[in-house]
Amino acid sequence: MTPSNRRILCVDDNRDAADSTAEVLALLGYETRACYDGPSALALAESFRPDVCVLDLNMPGMDGDVLAGRLRPGAAPPLLVAVSAATDPGSRRRICDAGFDRHLAKPAALGDLLAALGHQGA
Repeated sequence: MTPSNRRILCVDDNRDAADSTAEVLALLGYETRACYDGPSALALAESFRPDVCVLDLNMPGMDGDVLAGRLRPGAAPPLLVAVSAATDPGSRRRICDAGFDRHLAKPAALGDLLAALGHQGA
């Protein structure tokens, strides 16, 4: 897939992190949306139908691992990328158990994020 036909949902309770990730990816040609909590992300995912979800792990109300589990069901589940400052063994286990495809430690370098997306030239 080329960036222009991939939809990416960026979810982080830190608005600056979600917005800046979405903006950088949009500049690279991806169609992006940003959300700041799990329930909003679930609602938006129904209409936006993301190909990729970049999710923070620790968020108030609904953690990223719970959100990932709710986004996963379906015929064509999105690629799930966890981006979290939590890198301890327990957090890695949570990420694995939730079905994430990739895990990047915060702050994630742009090159690492692009590689996780399979971006050409990353």
